[in-house]
Amino acid sequence: MLLGCIADDITGATDLALMLAKSGMRTVQVMGVPDPTSDAFATVASFDAVVVALKSRTNPVAEAVDWSVRSCDALLAGGAQQIFFKYCSTFDSTPEGNIGPVADALSDKLASALAIVCPAFPANARSIYQGQLFVGEQLLSESPMKDHPLTPMRDASLVRVMAAQSQHAVGLVPFQTVAAGLDAVRSAFAELKTLGYRYAVTDAIENAHLMTLGAAIRDHTLITGGSGIAMGLAQNFEASGALTRTAPAKTFAAPTGATAILAGSCSAATRKQVAVAEAAGVPTFKVDPQGVARGEVTSQSVLAWAQSQLGATPVLIYSSDDPAKVGAIQSELGREAAGAMVEQLMADTARALVDAGVTRMIVAGGETSGAVAAGLDVSAIEIGPEIDPGVPWVRSLDARKLTLAFKSGNFGGDDFFLKSWSRLSDA
Repeated sequence: MLLGCIADDITGATDLALMLAKSGMRTVQVMGVPDPTSDAFATVASFDAVVVALKSRTNPVAEAVDWSVRSCDALLAGGAQQIFFKYCSTFDSTPEGNIGPVADALSDKLASALAIVCPAFPANARSIYQGQLFVGEQLLSESPMKDHPLTPMRDASLVRVMAAQSQHAVGLVPFQTVAAGLDAVRSAFAELKTLGYRYAVTDAIENAHLMTLGAAIRDHTLITGGSGIAMGLAQNFEASGALTRTAPAKTFAAPTGATAILAGSCSAATRKQVAVAEAAGVPTFKVDPQGVARGEVTSQSVLAWAQSQLGATPVLIYSSDDPAKVGAIQSELGREAAGAMVEQLMADTARALVDAGVTRMIVAGGETSGAVAAGLDVSAIEIGPEIDPGVPWVRSLDARKLTLAFKSGNFGGDDFFLKSWSRLSDA
């Protein structure tokens, strides 16, 4: 193992794994804190890059820190030369964390003198200028993320947000420095370290900036950021002679069987994808959280509907809704209770669908994806071809070879639910 990665949700992990695979690193993704003493981990550790997918974005801070540190210990035991803490390109977090506290714990463990903070992902319209995070042409604080039901982002200043969560000083490497090239960036890092800064928010608005930053962090023990920064890491391992790059997959052989889509994200992107699929005639079932709470909507009732629809086209089961409606339901049922209830329904439904013959499945939303992966007992996945930036097909590393796409709620084009299947061939 060359690179050990810790991601705070499953879709973010898959996004990162795809970026590393595209850059030529043999990459595997595992679910949950690994056991470094297991035979399975010995196999995993033979890959160039190992990505650990946690469900630690919105859980209690102490738990998120514990999972992340134990994952770091396992990755180091497997031989990792560098640790990457991956979070969302929209820096999803609450005022208490979890990004800052996890980064602090990993920084302390690794004796990191300075770590970058860079969630930029230009391919998905995430850019950083003067420390401000943009989603397309909008500041993060003016984008749909300001109304996210779990992690509303009301401040676009990464320096301010990170400083509020961390126990350490946070500086900035501005666009002018990054654009000036590798030597200028390294000099800026050296100055920040001298001044006692532990973190450096780094501007980036195009891929060339990420490549420059990637080269500049070659000797950093800890990296923090989104998947975009990963595109510049393989070059470092290749230059040292430790890595021989491999070509990424272009197509994926999938077991024959029925297809399904489970969408739990309430992001604007996923809601648009649901609407486009419905307009195209995809059979849809909208999950009513209040019906779930009353016991009227169960995995078996959803399965009964799905079995009458399964065929050549996918079925779409979704709980995605307007944030205002979601907020009203959360007020009635409790935020955590409402989310956990729907996630459990999706996990149970996924398991029932697989038992009914579904072998190909798209799951939209980080929390939903984590619940479904757990419900299906998927412990490790191999990375397949890219569907849209940040979203690949993946295949479970077990006898079932379930072919899945774990999609971040914010990612994918409007026709994502329609076009994804063309990347697959029959096994």
